[in-house]
Amino acid sequence: MLDTLPKTSPQRLRRFALIGAAGFVLILAAGTASRLMAGQDLKKTSQASAVTTVNVVQPGGGEDAALVLPGRLQPWAEAPVFARTDGYLRRWYVDIGQPVKAGQVLAEIDAPEVDQQLVAARAALATASAQRDLAATSAARWKRLVGENAVSQQEADERQGDLAAREAMRNEALANVRRLESLTAFKRIVAPFDGVVTSRDTDQGDLISAGGGRPSPLFTVSDTRRLRLYVSVPQSLAGQIRPGMTATFTTPELPDQTFPARLARSADAVDAQSGAMLVQLEVDNIGGQLKPGAYAQVSLNLKGATGAGTAAVRVPANALLFRKEGTAVAVVDRDNTVRVRPVRIARDYGADLELAGGVAASDWIVSSPPDAIANGDKVNPVRPKGGAGARG
Repeated sequence: MLDTLPKTSPQRLRRFALIGAAGFVLILAAGTASRLMAGQDLKKTSQASAVTTVNVVQPGGGEDAALVLPGRLQPWAEAPVFARTDGYLRRWYVDIGQPVKAGQVLAEIDAPEVDQQLVAARAALATASAQRDLAATSAARWKRLVGENAVSQQEADERQGDLAAREAMRNEALANVRRLESLTAFKRIVAPFDGVVTSRDTDQGDLISAGGGRPSPLFTVSDTRRLRLYVSVPQSLAGQIRPGMTATFTTPELPDQTFPARLARSADAVDAQSGAMLVQLEVDNIGGQLKPGAYAQVSLNLKGATGAGTAAVRVPANALLFRKEGTAVAVVDRDNTVRVRPVRIARDYGADLELAGGVAASDWIVSSPPDAIANGDKVNPVRPKGGAGARG
């Protein structure tokens, strides 16, 4: 039965051995290649993990950046109208919001004491005038008698001196009459110029005291055909205020309307407490839409605000780096290398900051940079989706 089993030739055995060796070599080569590829992947992963990934944004503003500041509208001319004589208010003729003309009577005061003082002053003037006339007659008579040697020169000089004294007394009485006549004229309260009555702080029958304590105005008249718009400009941008520059502004009661304004003048001095320079803009208000005393949001177009070829731009507040050398931002250049640049803050808007120098609108700024980021570091920048990256 053993003779019936097939016999394997040596050639076939050698073929099987070669096939098995080749398979083993292939398996060994595959394992080695797999380990090499895994090592290379690990090396690449390690290298990639060594480069910090950062989010970058572009500043807003640029050459067309507008400086937005709060302002306050004031009338072109405003006059509180006080009483110049004591008495009681007899009647008032105008109320708040009513337009008035220059010289128009606003109210009348009843001042009986002043009236009686005027009567007495006129009587005293009449007495002084009569005494002056008598002294003049006497002086002329004694001058004639001196020529006839009927009286002495001394007596004639005495009469001339009495005339001069009587003349002075008459002038004093006349001045008192004119003073009281002026006070009597002040019983009529009149408007100082064309405008609108913006306040009335009196009523019929009120006691009017012209000189006691700190009197309050009876009326306030404002010229609102033109308005003054006052804005405080930060010191860092005060040098960019130019004569004749224009601005636009909005008010809360008319949010959908924009009004023009023109720079009239500036204080040319920085307030020590606020660190800002006060500027005044002129506003045409013929239509009467704007109200004096109103708050305004003023937009000043300051091109090249840094004065060194770089416009004022806005960056997120979390982009700032606080180093011992000062405030800085991390800028990523074209080869993804970090450049730490010092900056100057022009204005704080809360979530955003306006920088007066150090970066341009085309730069890519690292948002929320790591504390350890340094000049020359390689980073992996992640730009905003859509490729715009610019802030509004």
